[in-house]
Amino acid sequence: MGRKVHDVLGRGAGGAAPAHAHDATPAQPLPGPAPVWVTVADTQISEADIAHEMQHHRADDPHQARSDAARALVVRELLRLEIARQRLDAQAEPVPGETLEEASIRVLLEREAPVPTPDAADCRRYFEHNRERLHRPDRIRVRHILLAAPPADVEARASARATGERLIAELGEHPERFTEFAQRYSACPSKDQGGELGWVERGDTTPEFERQLFMLEPGLAKLTVETRYGHHVTWIDAIERGDPLSYEEAAPRIAAYLETQARQNAIHQYLQLLQQRYPVRGLDELASSR
Repeated sequence: MGRKVHDVLGRGAGGAAPAHAHDATPAQPLPGPAPVWVTVADTQISEADIAHEMQHHRADDPHQARSDAARALVVRELLRLEIARQRLDAQAEPVPGETLEEASIRVLLEREAPVPTPDAADCRRYFEHNRERLHRPDRIRVRHILLAAPPADVEARASARATGERLIAELGEHPERFTEFAQRYSACPSKDQGGELGWVERGDTTPEFERQLFMLEPGLAKLTVETRYGHHVTWIDAIERGDPLSYEEAAPRIAAYLETQARQNAIHQYLQLLQQRYPVRGLDELASSR
């Protein structure tokens, strides 16, 4: 399981894979001890620990990143305390690529939070209630003009948006100029092909780009599509909806999904039990603070 154990913990507990609370050191010296708002039993999780952990929890809202980091450290400490109580360090045998800590967590969860394997009846029931969600990937044929701007450069991004809106207005009158504009303005290598990206399926591009692409109708998009790279003028040439999957085709995907959901639920419930053994203080207050 290795890193996968940490991935599941991150999702089940509301954060990404946590780093050890006791390994954190502040980037700059502090004039005194870092304040402590969160405790797990007798273990203190300081603001320095949380600040160090935040690098693993990217979010647009820094308050959300701070809350996610604190929650991840709490989960890590709950598991550490229980591993120590059961002396699992002496029992766990790491597999290749797995640390002793990861192996101990794996052994603990396999013992205390077993995951039932979904049977055929479970899979069939899910299939019957979710047929519309079970199909081959949709795909779109798209052209774009990338007006590049760094994420942190507010003026450059405003300028890119303005340029994009101007190009959209001109293309509305002269759609045949798209190739010309792509070659002149685009910062993407696709400009040499007139901005042609070809057929795109989910997972082929950056999440924020495709999330917006798959909401568009065929033709020229009336607004720019903003991503980490800048603003995009986009033209959808065609949309193909994936054919429905048969039960036989969908069954492996359904079983994997149901097992993942069961694992997350089992871990969540187990963490609730651990919080009764090792009281957590300050986490809810920190999460609600702004």
